Amino acid sequence: MKRVADIIHGYTYGSAEIPMSPVSPRELEDLKASVGFTNEDQRYLQLAGEVLADQTMQIVEHWRSGIIAGIPNLARHSRSPEGNAIPDYLARSNLRFQQWILDTCLRPYDQDWINYQEEIALRHTSLKKNQVDGVRSTPYVPLRDIIAFVAVMNETIRPYLTSKGHSGEQVERMHRAWCKSLQLQLALWSRPYTAGAQAANEW
Repeated sequence: MKRVADIIHGYTYGSAEIPMSPVSPRELEDLKASVGFTNEDQRYLQLAGEVLADQTMQIVEHWRSGIIAGIPNLARHSRSPEGNAIPDYLARSNLRFQQWILDTCLRPYDQDWINYQEEIALRHTSLKKNQVDGVRSTPYVPLRDIIAFVAVMNETIRPYLTSKGHSGEQVERMHRAWCKSLQLQLALWSRPYTAGAQAANEW
């Protein structure tokens, strides 16, 4: 499995540190059916991963510096409560963000993948946000911001998919597969936010 760096602070994919998700493989298959995610989509995601593998830093910098930094209600989640920058926090989370792109495209959607989707979501709620990096920042990222920003990621990923000379049809299929995957992940990320006793009122 490709990694964006030899050491990625807080990246614990597939490790014993990650608890089992309450979501079952059967439920994941049902979600894949609901979103229309097929074996062909998985193949085109694999191709997208090969296209994006050497562009992850550029993509995340585009999202973080080019877009999020200019939207105060999003930028605050990587800053201190007083609004000060936390460079180490940003650098570490950027590496994990880059690796997430590869995981989206190249990982098999198995139990480890399901478990890590739960972990990603929890790290955005008050249950785990800031803990991995030991920082003072906002207590959680509202679910509404995550849902809204998925549209931005879907729109802005397309130019990067065109960068290696693939045909228009191949780019379209890669982009469609990417969008379906993010819709699938969004469905999984919403679980901790809607499991009342876990992270209530964090919409």
